[in-house]
Amino acid sequence: MRAVDIIIKKRDKQVLTGEEIYFFIEGFTKGSIPDYQAAAFAMAVLLNGMTPQETTDLTLAMAHSGEVLDLSDVVEVAVDKHSSGGVGDKTTLAVLPIVAACGLPCGKMSGRGLGFSGGTLDKLESIPGYNVNLSTEQFKKQLREIGIVLTGQSADLAPADGKMYALRDVTGTVPSTPLIASSIMSKKIAAGANAILLDVKVGLGAFMQTLDEARQLADLMTAIGELAGRKVKTLLSDMNQPLGQAVGNVLEVREAIETLHGGGPEDFREHCLHAAAHMLVLGRRANNLEIARSIADSAIANGSAWQAFRKLVAAQGGDISYVDSPQKMESARIVETVPSPESGYLSQINARVVGEASVELGAGRAKKDDPIDHAVGFEILRKVGDRVEQGQPLFVIHANDAAKLSQARQTVLTAHRFSPMPVPALPLFYE
Repeated sequence: MRAVDIIIKKRDKQVLTGEEIYFFIEGFTKGSIPDYQAAAFAMAVLLNGMTPQETTDLTLAMAHSGEVLDLSDVVEVAVDKHSSGGVGDKTTLAVLPIVAACGLPCGKMSGRGLGFSGGTLDKLESIPGYNVNLSTEQFKKQLREIGIVLTGQSADLAPADGKMYALRDVTGTVPSTPLIASSIMSKKIAAGANAILLDVKVGLGAFMQTLDEARQLADLMTAIGELAGRKVKTLLSDMNQPLGQAVGNVLEVREAIETLHGGGPEDFREHCLHAAAHMLVLGRRANNLEIARSIADSAIANGSAWQAFRKLVAAQGGDISYVDSPQKMESARIVETVPSPESGYLSQINARVVGEASVELGAGRAKKDDPIDHAVGFEILRKVGDRVEQGQPLFVIHANDAAKLSQARQTVLTAHRFSPMPVPALPLFYE
């Protein structure tokens, strides 16, 4: 077999065999198939799609490109969660401590930012000293000892996905359903999860713009999970406007900390508790969502969720003083509150525009080796449906460059649209 023939076959909308997919992924992982051929393959998949069987073969090829973790000697049931990416989506930082505090061990491997979507690892690295590069042995030891791990994808686990993940970000091939599904599920399968909660984002700031697209991704990942013998639950959640208020690494960590203390924006707190409840049911810590939600509420109220977060940071080398006093974390040099240019009801706060503006400020990457400025970002103070009067605060910009701030101000103003008539609030979850 030759890589170019496989690329041509997919370019011409033909169905690849499992053998062809395994050959390509193995060659890409080992370096005999170069980045430029993998980029061409990814674009062919983006343009022409894959059948469920092809996508399952791609998932398993990536999962088995390295070590496949078995956690059965560490925990009774390994539960994981994954979000398909969004703007202001810092849910993992709050959900994992809540679930761990309820007695359900959580070990998660997260990724970096893709396009306009922020990455959990980038947020964690704004905590000085936090180590996102645990070995498999360290991962299992920490999960056994304190019941919570949040680290980067081990080089030994699904290495093909790690390489493909970085390539997709800079080749315009992020929003491909088969590539998203196989990336997510290969990591979950390789990381040893028995039960998986998938949070599929829908809307302007998501890779899935419509409910139909989101359902397609959800169905595909559920099918892959079932074929691999995993229990999968999928939530379809709104990403037309940013989740919570904070967009940007340090700002989002601070908001997650505030939420674990019982505060935080109402939409973000509700989202986290709903996701945590589903994980507790998946992990057999509660018989139904009502009981699970009550347990999750209690974990925040009694402080155990916050203590779980502190244990996590300490176990992975993070400086606890920065999470105990989040104001110590890196701050932007310029902070500007932008007033509303008009009065009316907010009809749209385009999450994608806000996300892209945060990348321009330096909170994300335009190229895969770009440095991240952890301090910059936005606080989006309003929600769709809110009544706003001219001159009232609309959003806050945190920047380290005056020219970038000026551009960001104009961009994020365009993300806000007004209506003279009342507008209904957006739902948190669709189904």
